[in-house]
Order: sequence, then C-alpha cells, then structure tokens
Amino acid sequence: MKKENLKRRIKQQRALQVFVWLGILYCFIFNIIPMFGLIIGFKDYSITSGIKGIFTSEWVGLKYFQQFIGNYQFGKLVRNTVVLSLLKLVFTFPAPILFALILNDMKALGVKKIVQTASYLPHFISWVIVSCIASQFLSQGGVINSFLMSIGLVKEPVKFLTAPEYFWGTMVTLDVWKEMGWWTIIFLAAITGINSDYYEAAQIDGASRLQRTIYITLPCIKSTIVVVLIMTLGNLFGGGLSGSNFEQSYLFGNSVNADTSQIIQTYVFDVGLSKGRYAYATAVGLIQSVLSVIMIMGSNFAAKKISGDSLY
Repeated sequence: MKKENLKRRIKQQRALQVFVWLGILYCFIFNIIPMFGLIIGFKDYSITSGIKGIFTSEWVGLKYFQQFIGNYQFGKLVRNTVVLSLLKLVFTFPAPILFALILNDMKALGVKKIVQTASYLPHFISWVIVSCIASQFLSQGGVINSFLMSIGLVKEPVKFLTAPEYFWGTMVTLDVWKEMGWWTIIFLAAITGINSDYYEAAQIDGASRLQRTIYITLPCIKSTIVVVLIMTLGNLFGGGLSGSNFEQSYLFGNSVNADTSQIIQTYVFDVGLSKGRYAYATAVGLIQSVLSVIMIMGSNFAAKKISGDSLY
C-alpha cells in the first residue's frame, strides 16, 4: 500500500521530480566530483611532471599547508581577507534589512516599485562592468573628484582606486550599492507575510511606527534574519552576502594598493594559474574552505542556542 502511494505521488510530481533530479545531477557533477581534486593539496603534483598524475604523485602530507603558514605574506593575506569580510558583514548585512523596513513603510506604491526595481538592478551587472563604471566616477579625473574639487571640499583628487587606505571603504561601498537591493527582496517578502492584524491591534493601542517596527516586524522576521546571517558567516571569507571578494580584489587591486587589496583568493589564483603551483594553491584554498565550514557550523550552533533558529 505504501509503495502504491509512493508511486502515485511520484507520478503526480513528475515535473517537479525532473527539476529536483536535474539540480542534484548538477551539484554532483560540478560540486561533488571536483572535490576529489583536493587530494592534490597533499601530493607532490605538477602538471609538467610527465607520466605522474594526480593519483600516482608522491604524498607530501601537510608540506604545502606548512609552507603557506610560514610564508612571509601569510599575515597580510589573512588580515586583508578577514578585515574586508568583517567590514562587509558590518555594513552589507544590516543594509538590506533597513532598506526593506523603509520600503515597507512607503505609502506611494508607484514610487515604491520604482525604488525597489532600481535598487536590485545593479545585482545583474557583473563586477567587470562595475569596475569600468567605478573608474569613470572614482578615478582622479572622474566625476566624484571633479565634484568634490568644484565645491572646495578637497584641493587635490582623492585616490579612491589606488591609495591603500581607501581600498576597503571603496569596496564595501560598491558592494552595498550592488547587492543591497537584491537581498532586500528576501526581507521584504518576509515582512509581507506578517499578519496585518498585529499592526492593527498595535495601532489601536497607540503604538508608533517605530514601536511597531521594533516589537512586531523585527521579531516576526527573526528566523529569516538568522538564516541569512548564517549564510553570510558561512561565506564570510568569500565576501559575505555577495561573495565578491575575489572579483573586487582582482579587478580593483594593483601594485599600488596591494598592501590592502591582496587576499587569499587572489593569492591562490596567482600561484595556481599564473605560476602553475597547483598543489600549493589547492592546499591554500582548502584552508579557506575548512575555515568557512567551521564558521557556518559555529554560527548555526550559536544561533540555535541563542534564538532557537537555525538551518538544521
């Protein structure tokens, strides 16, 4: 009887089953199978080693992991990666929540739709295009510097794209502009699902708009906030909500601002593809992946203990 019910349900859900299994197949091919390549990080593998392949190369254990930790650039790479990621967490995570609250309180539906549409359109622009736009606006002869000099705020152009001290702030600002509207959709959808009776009852009791936001809206979307926060922490070393640390550092980084722009991902790209040290690059990338797994498991555990909400 159970088998018949199962067959009937599968038959009724044929279309959905096809989509699910295609998704599983995609993850298996592009996410699971490539993980076997991590073995390179523990072997003396070289693409120019002749007949020696991935599985026939000699084991070297933790040799490349120790080399990276002992590298003179280790401290700088970790510092730049962590600081840039933490700055994005501090500024890009609350931004879509605040923006969703503002949009939810807007009464003019036409203006609300225009603002919301305009806010998430930058998400579909690649970082390559963003870098070209930013160079037009933020370069020493760009629009922003011309405006600042014309009103007398600065006497000489600000080196937004070349000075190391401006790199982190510029990247966080661009990240907020590009991704805030996209993540606002999730929080706005959660707010829309709140029962309107709560607001009506609070309004009758004399609660102000701010009080309704603090005591009704935020508690009702708490689970959504926790899930997004866990996802952000899990991808903290990759760029948080946008996962764009590599693109930003690679496109905006140069020899002048290298002290703050070079991160672990760009270092892996450089030593792996440019210099052909695939085993060493794999080991460095694996360190970052392990740290990301620890972050997501730790944040999930902490969220479950503190608020009772978690991914699993």
